[in-house]
Amino acid sequence: MLKVGLTGGIGAGKSEVSRLLVERGAVLIDSDRIAREVVEPGTPGLAAVVEEFGPDILTAEGTLDRPALGALVFADDQRRAALNAIVHPLVGARAAELERAAPEDAVVVHDVPLLTENGLAPFYDLVVVVDASAETQLDRLVTLRGMMESDARARMSAQATREERRAVADLVVDNDGTHEALVEQVDAVWDELVRRAVTPR
Repeated sequence: MLKVGLTGGIGAGKSEVSRLLVERGAVLIDSDRIAREVVEPGTPGLAAVVEEFGPDILTAEGTLDRPALGALVFADDQRRAALNAIVHPLVGARAAELERAAPEDAVVVHDVPLLTENGLAPFYDLVVVVDASAETQLDRLVTLRGMMESDARARMSAQATREERRAVADLVVDNDGTHEALVEQVDAVWDELVRRAVTPR
């Protein structure tokens, strides 16, 4: 099994790269998806979040009100750390469980948005970084996701810099160009991942 950490800044195109890798045979473990699962209604995770932040972070239906929680933690490092202390161990445990269920010869791609920020690179056999310029990221966030430019810039500045991400990368996918160019790079990355998966380490 080859354990791959996949990361990239918001708007860099990491989700598209993960989708293309799955098409080629990768087993995907999506940290964002798991993070949503571990705070679904009835989970110990949601109970712990409510205990920490109060019932106002729930919708009328009893689900997590993400905008309300985001407003509490986005601009407050201590509150964000408190949330991470609840959610991250649950995500890690579930990711490990999914990894154990993968075939022995699998290329397992862990899609981890905050891999660099949380110092997780050493936990993977190699790290793939999807990279794009700040201008490209901003354009995608505003044009494709409909974000306010000020919100997009705030999200970008809260993440690691391009230089910090590239410093932990074993392979870099440059996503400033066309989709066709991206596909070509993903093909090359996949060939390399398969090669490493069958090469004794």
